[in-house]
Amino acid sequence: MAKKESNTKSFVLRVDADTMAAIEKWAADEFRSTNGQLQWIISEALRKSGRTPKKRRTADDGKDDATH
Repeated sequence: MAKKESNTKSFVLRVDADTMAAIEKWAADEFRSTNGQLQWIISEALRKSGRTPKKRRTADDGKDDATH
């Protein structure tokens, strides 16, 4: 089966045991995976600092559409 193209990038993150335990507990409290919690924390930090990346336009963006 061919791999789907993804907009995500994997990387290794080293976190001390106490911090990881706190993140895991927070994730469980929010009904998220640990990975999902880390993504949310990063997204919130970017949003609050005004550094949220701009959305990339797709090839279909900007085309005339009868529904507009």
